[in-house]
Amino acid sequence: MRPKDVMRHKETLETITRLMDDGIEKMAVIMRHSHRHFGEDSAREPFLGLTEKGKAHAFELGTWLPLALQPHFFSSFFGRCIETAFVMDKGYIKAHDIFSDHNILAEELAPFYVKDLTKAIALMSQVGTPAFLRSWFNFEIDDTIMCNPEETANTIAGFLVDRLNSISPGEMAVCVSHDWNLFPLKEFKLGLSHEEHGTVGFMEGLVVYEKGGKHYMKNYQSNPVLLQIPRDDHP
Repeated sequence: MRPKDVMRHKETLETITRLMDDGIEKMAVIMRHSHRHFGEDSAREPFLGLTEKGKAHAFELGTWLPLALQPHFFSSFFGRCIETAFVMDKGYIKAHDIFSDHNILAEELAPFYVKDLTKAIALMSQVGTPAFLRSWFNFEIDDTIMCNPEETANTIAGFLVDRLNSISPGEMAVCVSHDWNLFPLKEFKLGLSHEEHGTVGFMEGLVVYEKGGKHYMKNYQSNPVLLQIPRDDHP
């Protein structure tokens, strides 16, 4: 199933703005990259970048980011994620004339959970993406092919908490990643199944923040959910 051409950058901005209105002074956002090119050769996947439409939307969201939360950018090592972070940064600079630090690459934002790409692609081609995701989330795929999905969600959530803890009030960690990094978070942290709530849109974001000494996660489809990460998955 190829992702539908749905942009969610406005919904991501609305989530950020509402949290600011509620008094949240810093946050970590993980979002899918912007609209991308697609191809049939899986070996070229890391090198397929943004379309012109994708660049325009990334720049647009960058100009919309609030002055009150200076962004620090992180991304997967895939070109489209680096490109999204770079173009968003340029939009922010144009709007506010404030320069941020350079984008930082992070393995937790890449597809680290795929252990055997050849077998994963073969199985996905056989059953389709929605069924593959459900089998993964039901712990039905051998861990020599895909990492434990709940541990995957905990690893990514722990990374976001670490980014949140590393910034100060008035700052925001913007982490550009892939739809498959967001699917486990939506499934295991927000209780939002892909069957009922749909695919992850381009630039759709999940936000992690702290309130009352506890960490929460939310997106445009959910209320805030208390974020719990087992100690073994996040020392």
